[in-house]
Amino acid sequence: MISRYCLPEMKKIWSKENRFQQMLQVEIFACEAMRDMGALDPEIFQEIKEKASFDIQRIAEIEEVTKHDVVAFLMAVTEKIGEENAKYLHRGLTASDILDTSLSVQMKQAAELILGKLYTLRDVLVELAKEHKYHLMVGRTHGVHAEPITYGMKMALWVTDV
Repeated sequence: MISRYCLPEMKKIWSKENRFQQMLQVEIFACEAMRDMGALDPEIFQEIKEKASFDIQRIAEIEEVTKHDVVAFLMAVTEKIGEENAKYLHRGLTASDILDTSLSVQMKQAAELILGKLYTLRDVLVELAKEHKYHLMVGRTHGVHAEPITYGMKMALWVTDV
């Protein structure tokens, strides 16, 4: 992503911080499901949930050695929750389960941001269509002048496009 062309909100969605946060959330949800099925003691789940965190720099350091992003992430989280609790983390999951699910969450976050911006654009175009409904302008077809239209009509057509 090129920073100068990126909305701050979108940059945050695709940041390493958010990526790892979504990965951590998936791991915690998996532990929660194990708790709900009776495969994980509620007290252990609560401790995992409270202690689970990560340090991006530490993940990078571990990844230099492991050459595997998810393994590095899990090792960094293990340092926070302890070895005993870590045996429940990632149980029954693959790296793809975590990566695909967290990526899906990021895509949903990005889509919601884009949709919100499109609704805002639509509202602005509706106001412009109303404001300029009688302002004449040259119509265009195939790149040449055509019948006159109003600027408001042009904005109304853009509303339907958006």
